[in-house]
Amino acid sequence: MANDVPMPEVPFPQMLKGQKALVTGSDSGIGRAVAIGLGQAGADVVVNYRSHPEKAQEVVDIIKGFGVQCYAHQADVSKEEDIIAMFEEMKKQFGTIDILVSNAGLQQDAPFDQMTLKQWNTVIGINLTGQFLCAREAVKEFKRRGVVKEVSCAAGKVICMSSVHEVVPWSGHANYAASKGGIHLMMQSLSQEMAPHRIRVNSIGPGAIRTPINRDAWETPEAYANLMKLIPYERIGEPEDIAQAAVWLASDHADYINGITLFVDGGMTLFPGFRTGG
Repeated sequence: MANDVPMPEVPFPQMLKGQKALVTGSDSGIGRAVAIGLGQAGADVVVNYRSHPEKAQEVVDIIKGFGVQCYAHQADVSKEEDIIAMFEEMKKQFGTIDILVSNAGLQQDAPFDQMTLKQWNTVIGINLTGQFLCAREAVKEFKRRGVVKEVSCAAGKVICMSSVHEVVPWSGHANYAASKGGIHLMMQSLSQEMAPHRIRVNSIGPGAIRTPINRDAWETPEAYANLMKLIPYERIGEPEDIAQAAVWLASDHADYINGITLFVDGGMTLFPGFRTGG
């Protein structure tokens, strides 16, 4: 594919050395890349997964290869008891948490008038309620511990994994778009409330990223060509694009950034359909 230009390899400096990170849904896709990136940047990492322990263990083994601590923890982020237990275990093993990346999410698509309540509740429960539960438990620990200057100039960092669809409507995906729109205002409200405690809360909004969940959109030359009509930069995103953004956003280099969505989308949010008219 002529426009399928690979992203350059960028090494992760040790910007997060000594910090403790939790990445939900990190056994595959974007979460996997983010967890590996945080570990490569020096953080100890908890790899959360729901149903694929063998994939989670592969990620753990990679991260341990960077000389940091890592373990996998099974939890359904839509279940309050699972989240509380996961954070308690993390505090036992690592002592605290410095970085939360709430990445776990899914799609259950349907035309609006055919969407079931179960499809609606499942997507909202994991994509939005799951992020609320994880952020709530992280913030409790951030406030309890406060700033440890030797580790970071912030008391804690929350990164919500959103989507371009927090601002771009998506027919046939009303539950998904609603969950991402909800993440946007939850993130900003939490950021506003927690800023005086030196707790930073931001989102990353991926565009089209090459992951198994959207294989149909990029696997064939015809599908890829259609996808490029939506991306001015004319390449698909890679999970590592999101990982690099997450490492930087979690680091002290981004300390004055609070309450924003960082879109990593090759320009998808520029509404490229208007390039030739309006």
